[in-house]
Amino acid sequence: MERRKVIIDCDPGIDDSLAIMLALASREIEVIGITIVCGNCPVDMGFENAKKVLNHLNRLDVPVYKGMEKPLIKEFVNALDTHGQDGLGESFLENVEGYEQDIDAITFLSNTLRKEKVSIIAIGPLTNIATLIHTDLEAFLNVEEFISMGGACHVPGNCSPVAEYNYWCDPDAAKLVFRTMKEHHRKVLMVPLNVTRQIVLTPELLEYMKQVNKVQGDFVEKITKFYFYFHLTWENLIGCVINDPLAVAYFINRNLCAGIDAYVDIETQGISIGQSVVDTLDFYKNEKNAHVLTSVDEHAFFEMFFSKVLDIPEEQLKFEV
Repeated sequence: MERRKVIIDCDPGIDDSLAIMLALASREIEVIGITIVCGNCPVDMGFENAKKVLNHLNRLDVPVYKGMEKPLIKEFVNALDTHGQDGLGESFLENVEGYEQDIDAITFLSNTLRKEKVSIIAIGPLTNIATLIHTDLEAFLNVEEFISMGGACHVPGNCSPVAEYNYWCDPDAAKLVFRTMKEHHRKVLMVPLNVTRQIVLTPELLEYMKQVNKVQGDFVEKITKFYFYFHLTWENLIGCVINDPLAVAYFINRNLCAGIDAYVDIETQGISIGQSVVDTLDFYKNEKNAHVLTSVDEHAFFEMFFSKVLDIPEEQLKFEV
């Protein structure tokens, strides 16, 4: 089986960390690098958190690169209220010493995309990607596939009535990415809130993880405890929404989700800043620049997630969603 090469562009972040765990446990893909962007937490914190996850997985061979420290135009507003003061669920894991890279994320992206076919799974704000477009458009256009966890298709947002956090954090970057894809007749594989919010890790599912694989289950419990509390307090939800792993899962298995091709633009001003405008009825008659996911098989997702992260064959899994 030929493994597809990917770069994960992220802002770890609790659910980003779970996505990294899934990606590195998946034989179908080869993670050749992780690039960090400001988002859920500041870049330096995200860099440390990525190393903590890699250290837990004994995968410090995967390089991590620091990217942009602030959005293109908008003032940076982190999401530590959601992810805890350490950005990793207030687990306060020890930092991993050393491991500094001699180039930044944008240089790594440029160099890599110019020499080989690689896909990007972007699960944070799109500031790194927009900066790459500004500095080396030719390299960006070499990307094999570009998948973005972000936006919301005809459902409420998670940081405003209409906006999902990644696109709200840097709406100008998101707008540039979608505009560039349209201009060059490409499509963003868009994994929005309407599907990711169906992926809820419940207390029962977490307990199942601990029973099947105590090491991985305990680690997930440690980094999600704050997340559970946040969702209960703010949404009265017993469980936590883990958005980002679905982007990785869908990249691996397209049968997990269904979607539509549509023209998408991002609002950058006013009360609806960060809103992803998905033209499902083709009002604008514009070229379709995105494949927008609209439904997901939650059970099939958890089968994949548990099988890979817990290292157990799918046929041995027994759980209910």
